[in-house]
Amino acid sequence: MRLYQKSTSLFAKKNAISSVAVIGSGFAALSAASYLAQAGCTVDVYEKNGSIGGRARYLTTTNGYTFDMGPSWYWMPEVFEKFFADFGYEVPQLYQLEQLDPGFSVVYGKNDVINIPANFKGLCDLFESIEAGSSEKLKLFLDGASYKYKIGMEKLVYKPGLSLFEFADKDLIKGLFKLEVFNSFSKHIRRYFKDPRLIALMEFPVLFLGAMPEETPALYSLMNYAGLKLGTWYPEGGFGTVIDAMRTVAEKQGVNFYTNESVTKLNAAGKLVNEVVTTKQSKQYDGVIAGADYNHVESKLLESRYRNYNEKYWESRVMAPSSLIFYLGLNRKVAKLQHHNLFFDAGLQQHAVEIYKEPKWPSKPLFYVCCPSKTDATVAPEGHENLFVLMPLAPGADDTEALRKQYFDLIMSRLEKHTDTNIRTSIDYKKSYCVNDFVADYNSFKGNAYGLANTLMQTANLKPSIKNKHLDNLFYTGQLTVPGPGVPPSIISGKVAAQQMIKYLNKLS
Repeated sequence: MRLYQKSTSLFAKKNAISSVAVIGSGFAALSAASYLAQAGCTVDVYEKNGSIGGRARYLTTTNGYTFDMGPSWYWMPEVFEKFFADFGYEVPQLYQLEQLDPGFSVVYGKNDVINIPANFKGLCDLFESIEAGSSEKLKLFLDGASYKYKIGMEKLVYKPGLSLFEFADKDLIKGLFKLEVFNSFSKHIRRYFKDPRLIALMEFPVLFLGAMPEETPALYSLMNYAGLKLGTWYPEGGFGTVIDAMRTVAEKQGVNFYTNESVTKLNAAGKLVNEVVTTKQSKQYDGVIAGADYNHVESKLLESRYRNYNEKYWESRVMAPSSLIFYLGLNRKVAKLQHHNLFFDAGLQQHAVEIYKEPKWPSKPLFYVCCPSKTDATVAPEGHENLFVLMPLAPGADDTEALRKQYFDLIMSRLEKHTDTNIRTSIDYKKSYCVNDFVADYNSFKGNAYGLANTLMQTANLKPSIKNKHLDNLFYTGQLTVPGPGVPPSIISGKVAAQQMIKYLNKLS
């Protein structure tokens, strides 16, 4: 792989080498480890599972399927580009990207489907065909969302959330009104659109942001800009190729990986973590970055006197959803599916209530189907189909095999009706994944899949702190701290945490 001639190091290298342990190996942890090693630190990454990647691990089967186990939407490509550029790489050197067209499909009923074109003119024409005058309103809506995206992704997401003085920025202050932090996402959408199909289309990212649309700040219309204007992309081979690329970068910087090795305790003395204890060894470090589940690190690895938050605090948090997932291999092709398919043939409002307000298994669930074999021939045997089926679910919900089967049949009945295909008789690989698995594999608090909900009271400095308040050399990264859930924010979170650790270490030298 060709490296740039120009040095891209973000931090001055230290004369004295510091050692840092990173717990976990998801996007945030890999990002943090890479930046720390680039700065001259000796970095050890500890991963409890047999392969790295956290929720973005991939699953390969003996009969030729490769499944992304978690993330499948590649949005905000510039965040990935910035990360790799910081280490002298361009994305095409590491993996190939393809823009999807249509970006995704929304199913409202048996013969009521809209495909979201990659071309903006085509998108405007689509909106206009659904609601007269909506194409001009879409342009106005996305103009505002573009501003939020620019300020949000260039300013807000890189704030460590440790002081209100971080927001003493003229651009942030000047644009506070335009950011609409205190306005409701739901009301904001309805100022522009009336047709329920367009409203559902615009509100769908909120289901995964982790709150009711009326409780999510209108700031997050930046997600609509990302999905509708910047486009939906696919890394050839799946998200596992992105993890492999990040591991390549990390190892090039000198990062060491230890898989099948859980961290069981963080020993501390005074105001410092002085020892990391794993299932295989004990080792001293100058600093620790926790990329594992924040609640797990606090409640299981630290003595109570060193914890930022108690159990009451965590129980009061609004969590983003968990998920019921099915990985399905089919011995035939399936018509009427795109790469990404959102099944909105039931009401978003009712499903959202049953996640956030009255937690229970949903009565009429929305669900999502990813069929990457429509784009990528390498993820399934020839003539076969690869399906990733996901239903958002209240975190902490009861998880039994009987419930998994019940909802599998419910979802399959609707999917078979839409595709005119008997999918259940075509399955040659099936694996389910739900709340209990998120807890077992990732120590996930309440089995959440997406982290902390992006409500107003859980935004920026109101998220769990990136820094331990009692231990000077312990920092946190990932979806439960700043800037929040999602793959691009997690990559940024790793960079922010690494910057804070480097500042701390530089004070010692």
